[in-house]
Amino acid sequence: MDSHSVLLLVSAAVAVVGLIFLIAVVKLNPFISLFLASLALALVAGMPLGSIVHSFEAGFGGTMGHIAIIVALGTMLGKMMAESGGADQIAHTLIRFFGEKNVPWAMVLIGLIVGLPAFFEVGFVLLIPIAFTVARRTNTSIVAVGLPMVAALSVVHGLVPPHPAAMLAVAIYGASVGRTIAYALLVGIPAAILAGPLYAKLIAPHVQLAEESSMAAEFVDHGRERSLPNFWLTLFTILLPVILMLLGSWADAVMPPGSVAGRALHLAGNDDMALLIGTLLSFISLGRMRGFSREAILRFSNECLAPTATITLLVGAGGGFGRILQDSGVSRAIVSLAMNSHIHLLLLAWLLAALMRLATGSATVAMVTAAQIIAPIAMHTTGVHPELLAIATGAGSLIFSHVNDGGFWLVKEYFGMSVTQTIRTWSVCETIISVTGLILAGALSVVLR
Repeated sequence: MDSHSVLLLVSAAVAVVGLIFLIAVVKLNPFISLFLASLALALVAGMPLGSIVHSFEAGFGGTMGHIAIIVALGTMLGKMMAESGGADQIAHTLIRFFGEKNVPWAMVLIGLIVGLPAFFEVGFVLLIPIAFTVARRTNTSIVAVGLPMVAALSVVHGLVPPHPAAMLAVAIYGASVGRTIAYALLVGIPAAILAGPLYAKLIAPHVQLAEESSMAAEFVDHGRERSLPNFWLTLFTILLPVILMLLGSWADAVMPPGSVAGRALHLAGNDDMALLIGTLLSFISLGRMRGFSREAILRFSNECLAPTATITLLVGAGGGFGRILQDSGVSRAIVSLAMNSHIHLLLLAWLLAALMRLATGSATVAMVTAAQIIAPIAMHTTGVHPELLAIATGAGSLIFSHVNDGGFWLVKEYFGMSVTQTIRTWSVCETIISVTGLILAGALSVVLR
């Protein structure tokens, strides 16, 4: 590796450490800290001065374009669930069915189901009001309830088809979808259990959160006594976006390709459209049908957006930092480092995806990039199952979410944690999933040899 690549890697590492220092120690606004760290890294890496700000803006805008819509619509849907009592109804049913002591296991289960067709951020905003309500009802820390939920969402995002990210890796490797699903469940369920309920039980007592949370206040009813909406109607309202996304992913299988009905299903199954339809339904099923006036529904949908401004800004800034890492050449240096390492292909796929995740902050980008690099090598290598390569690549793409990942800021802001607390909980949770996924994929490769 040449000296310039070494400089890039060292500069990236220093930028991340410096970023955490600015936020956690200096107490500088996280958005400004991300902007400054991005500019400093770009300058040290030797990016042309005229392209530095444009690169950050491109990453910021590209991330915001997707996340802002999801957060806005998901928060409105969550607000309607809270105000109508729908979140209380689902939480009460989960507690009654599983028992208070087993609620974290219930959150893993619902995370696996809801997360299957949806990107992590979509599943997160759909389920977070339930997590807040369950935590309040059981007098439990949001970490103990929410970490199992996000662990399950992350496992499905990275490992299990037909999730879009996992399907991309399956297609690139030419793997069997059915076998990949079977192997991914064998790997993913133990990983979700270790990183979710078990790790949450260990870490939650050591994470002291503020009593007041602006986001939690949007999704709890402060114990007001009232009748609750029908459980099945509430469940259908929250699952409708999930159902639409599933139908959209199957559109070409159930409808003639290119037909009007097929294109309509694809449109309805788009993340943004599915959430829009679900939110509009909630205005009826959890709004008008619960006796709320049009003025009240408008007030709910307006007032819940204010606390999301910080979240969307931080997620966008994380995207800008990730784009600087790519445009400065750090990503290419990481690829070169991984490719020059003479290691087993399964481990190489995991390592390359892990390094790309650390550099770009995007699990999807890391998974696709690593798979495209490894696939040509795999064609000339015997004894490696493409299904396990897809799983190992997905596992690598989940490692140690940090400040350049939008998911990091979603978890931090919604849970009301500091950067340090988010690293101790969410980042470690992701790393447990990643390492467990690699170990179990390796074990399966020995069994299936």
